Amino acid sequence: MLTLEQAVTIQILHQQGQSIKAISRELGISRNTVRKYLRSQVTPKYQRTQSKVSILEPYKPYLIKRVNAADPEWIPAAVLYQEILQKGYTGKIRTLQNYLNTLKPTKQPEPIKRFETQPGQQMQVDFTTIRRHHTTLKAFVATLGYSRATFVKFYDHERSDAWIDGLESAFQFFGGVPKDVLFDNAKAIIIERDAYQDGQHRWNAKLLDCAKKYNFRAR
Repeated sequence: MLTLEQAVTIQILHQQGQSIKAISRELGISRNTVRKYLRSQVTPKYQRTQSKVSILEPYKPYLIKRVNAADPEWIPAAVLYQEILQKGYTGKIRTLQNYLNTLKPTKQPEPIKRFETQPGQQMQVDFTTIRRHHTTLKAFVATLGYSRATFVKFYDHERSDAWIDGLESAFQFFGGVPKDVLFDNAKAIIIERDAYQDGQHRWNAKLLDCAKKYNFRAR
């Protein structure tokens, strides 16, 4: 039986374009198991995608106005996603990306890009403690593996909510989502290290939801 982490990873790798054979080899799961899981997901996935289009409908005039006002620049989907979330949107960013692609001129860059060039497909994240006088701050630090570009945001704690907010803020800041996000000794995020076997951890449920929402793999 698949663990929740394995099921999420299969879904993410499949969405990233990996074949059943490649997923089977990487996760050490039989091809039939991978194939069976993906088949069981096909119908509900397409149904959800269709329903999300109607959810986006009330926000299309606003999106068109924002895109036209920014021309010839292109506003990243992550930025528009945060804006319509504040207006009540409850759908996923992928639905927004699909719609924005219909508005995007052919010569414009993608609204959300993947850091495909090796080794820049990874982002490393961690919290560090900063003390000044009697004040203690927690700094969320995200660093791109290839360019070493860094994003920092401060919190008064490092609970799971701060991790998720930090990730979403970093994606918005960089204007893209990497394929892999590397966590270093994140006790609030990694519930049990090597829970299933070496390198396969049991993750916080909120982190798994975030990984599915933005289509990245937690490592």
